[in-house]
Amino acid sequence: MIRRGKPPFKGQWSIPGGTLEFGETLHAAALRELKEETSVEAEIMGLIDVFESVGPSGHYVMIDYVARWRGGEPIAGDDALDARFFTFDEAVKALQWDTARLALDRSLEVLARPNSAAIKA
Repeated sequence: MIRRGKPPFKGQWSIPGGTLEFGETLHAAALRELKEETSVEAEIMGLIDVFESVGPSGHYVMIDYVARWRGGEPIAGDDALDARFFTFDEAVKALQWDTARLALDRSLEVLARPNSAAIKA
């Protein structure tokens, strides 16, 4: 996970993510943002869900994926203040946003599906 360096949620622990670049697939964007913010490489295992946040700072759409670690150690990069691995229980406690905790819970459901295998980005 990363500690956000910019609004929204500046200073809070979060699931890595960011903006989609023109012409970029959703899977490629998720893996790119993960690498930029944490230096970690992974492979997409499945879609968790699509979430929205509408508030004073704007309207955000989050498309969360389960990813399996492939290499690298977490080092904060891009707009992250910190990056590190958490156990599942530690992550649930560190996340302050209910929707992020829901995404984390649903990630276990995705991994439990039969024939869960990496999806090509």
